Amino acid sequence: MTQSMMPRDWVSVFLGLGANLGDAQQTVIQAVEAIGQLPNTQLVRCSSFYRSAPVDAEGPCYINAVLHLESRLNAYALLHALQTLENAAGRLRPYRNAPRTLDIDVLLYGEARIESAELTVPHPRMNDRAFVLQPLAELASSRVSQENLSKVANQVISREAGSVLNPRLFPS
Repeated sequence: MTQSMMPRDWVSVFLGLGANLGDAQQTVIQAVEAIGQLPNTQLVRCSSFYRSAPVDAEGPCYINAVLHLESRLNAYALLHALQTLENAAGRLRPYRNAPRTLDIDVLLYGEARIESAELTVPHPRMNDRAFVLQPLAELASSRVSQENLSKVANQVISREAGSVLNPRLFPS
């Protein structure tokens, strides 16, 4: 068994999910369910859903959430699995910040700091985006500073009433 295939310890991971094309809320729900089916991955908790205006982009409002999971996948294997889910949802990348059927970002991967052409963790723009910080604060308030929340207070965002996730997705 190669080093990359060997089982590893569980790592606490936070993902940012967003969509603004098609039935965005249903797409995010389906993405959470699909992430829960990834090998060596367990869902912990999902934030409320939030509606937010695009940042540095055009198009309709986004539905956003942050998902906490535990995974034994290394950061790159997880990233590739998430990109496969994005592609299956019809994700196209015609230009930077284009409207999206589905966007899944690795925000935090344990305490790791990763800087490569393929992946940067912590996510380089997470502290500039209310649609990441507010749902992340809901799940892990210690990961979000009041200073960073204050910096994004002018961004348009609202919590969606009644996001419908199957409670059986999450262990008790």
